[in-house]
Amino acid sequence: MVSDTIFVGSLNPVKINAALNTLSDTLEHDFDAQGMSVPSGVPDQPMNEDETRLGAINRVKAMLAHHQGGLTDAWYVAIEGGVDVFEDGPATFAYVAIYHEGHWSVTRSASLPLPVSVYQALQRGEELGPVMDKLFDTVNIKQKGGAIGLLTLNHASRQSVYEVALTLAMAKFHFPDLYTD
Repeated sequence: MVSDTIFVGSLNPVKINAALNTLSDTLEHDFDAQGMSVPSGVPDQPMNEDETRLGAINRVKAMLAHHQGGLTDAWYVAIEGGVDVFEDGPATFAYVAIYHEGHWSVTRSASLPLPVSVYQALQRGEELGPVMDKLFDTVNIKQKGGAIGLLTLNHASRQSVYEVALTLAMAKFHFPDLYTD
């Protein structure tokens, strides 16, 4: 049975819409998505892969705790954006975590290379969205196309990248017999 509710660990409409679109499409079911303001337990701007992954998992755990272990049949989704420095330079990406009926799937999105000057601003304590707003003279870009939209000339967006990552994470739910937790 498929629940009618997806709980998303954020009030950001980009994350809520990514979860709603992906689960509705991959499960071929109509859902309602409800955003929840929950703590990530990591800095507002995660600066490495470990923090970013932990933030997504912590958000799902916070929603489960709020629902005293989780509502039967509900889906819980969290998306945490972060940055890190890789062999080819700084980049931004997201971790997604999905929980349903005792099963987890956690995976990472593709990476978007970041200009060194942007990464340096993040190292000084700024967040990616406001840094991009200053650089491109936009307002609240993190609830729109994000840095991804700006730096790809809108050929990809924050939401489209989240949807691909969530689609990949759903593999464990489509073929549970092939995966073990």
